[in-house]
Amino acid sequence: MHTNRLTVLEKVGFGAGDMAVNVMIAALFYFMSFFYTDIFGLKPTHMGILFLVARFVDAFTDPLMGVLTDRVKTRWGHFKHWFLFLSVPYGLSVILLFTTPDFSYNMKLVWAYLTYLLATLLFTGVAIPYISLIGVLTADPKERLSANGYRMFFAKIANVAIVWSVPKLAEMWGGGDIAKGYQLAMILISVVAIGLFLFCFATTTERLDHKVDKKPFGEQLGYLLKNDQWLLLCAACVLGTLGYAIRGSVAMYYAKYYLEYDDPGLFLSAGIAASIVSMVASTWITKRYCKVKLFRWSQIAVLFLSALMFFVVQPSPDAAGIAMAFLLYVVLCFVVDLHAPVFWSSIAEAVDYGEIKDGSRVSGLSFGGISFCQKAGGGLAGLIGGLLLTFFNYEPNVAQSAYTLMGLALMLTIIPGLFHALLGVVLFKYKISDGYYTTMMAEKKLPE
Repeated sequence: MHTNRLTVLEKVGFGAGDMAVNVMIAALFYFMSFFYTDIFGLKPTHMGILFLVARFVDAFTDPLMGVLTDRVKTRWGHFKHWFLFLSVPYGLSVILLFTTPDFSYNMKLVWAYLTYLLATLLFTGVAIPYISLIGVLTADPKERLSANGYRMFFAKIANVAIVWSVPKLAEMWGGGDIAKGYQLAMILISVVAIGLFLFCFATTTERLDHKVDKKPFGEQLGYLLKNDQWLLLCAACVLGTLGYAIRGSVAMYYAKYYLEYDDPGLFLSAGIAASIVSMVASTWITKRYCKVKLFRWSQIAVLFLSALMFFVVQPSPDAAGIAMAFLLYVVLCFVVDLHAPVFWSSIAEAVDYGEIKDGSRVSGLSFGGISFCQKAGGGLAGLIGGLLLTFFNYEPNVAQSAYTLMGLALMLTIIPGLFHALLGVVLFKYKISDGYYTTMMAEKKLPE
């Protein structure tokens, strides 16, 4: 008989799956914008529109993938077999995404649309089953939180490795052709991602029966829209991703042009390393402090830290200024990610809440909707980022004006900080703490 306790190997395997997922997330959040403008050669506004168009496509594919995971069951369960079937196509799509053909500008724009849409479609195919998997690994909220702590820890390890190594490998392997170097570097990263997905498939077990609601899609959606706690998580996901993605996408520009630092990848990696420590700290803190309160107040604190960094760090290659920028960026990234394990463990609990509240369980569509919100936030961030780069008169590979440098600083600090603070305010309406959830599941009714 299976228990709700997960072995360390299974938690590591679960975390390995997120390392593979984060090949795409790291690319989109940290250097996709930089690659498109400074290497591939897209105009910032065209890039932003591409990101937004892709999210319109996701509006259809994400919910459909959620429904598909509900309806397709193999001997392994509902979710993890998708890693086996789609890991290789996913890896190939990432390689194509970072391939720069020798085309005219218009044809390169077409290529960017085709490869970006293909990559995001296959990302949907593996990401939605992955984020749904935690709901059938264990019913214990503490074990879910612990597994998500592993997951986020390994995800950040992947982010550090990718963000730090890809620019260096691209420069080393490109032989003067930086675009070719990026393609070769992403071939290596994609092969590793395929192996990680297969390891996740081999080491995890869907030990809980996944309850599938046979109601039509429209009826499921109606029930889902009545789940107030799930809707709050959707809002949190969009707002948090907006802040996270805008900050992440501009960090390489900030390090290269604002700080005049010759290793932008190291600057990004330092922030991600702080996020790794944050994953561990979050798991420790939530054993002693309410996870919902941590979720709220950490995000509100981000705005104040962002304002501090904006006013303290000035554009200069001075060593002391760079050290201060590193320090404040590390602290900022640490506080930002304190909420992450809490958020990802809360989705399954919101599904249970909806079932008890309205008598109908909507699982696949719930996770598909969250995945869409994450990508919608990323797409809107891409559009906003592209428009802001244009508004602040950014030109690739040249010295930037004081106005542009101020804009890059705002995009790294105060602008994303506002989104995080709004997220914290929204979460004052969220109520599924560990105590609330335990009482709810024991009594099969919502606590007063």
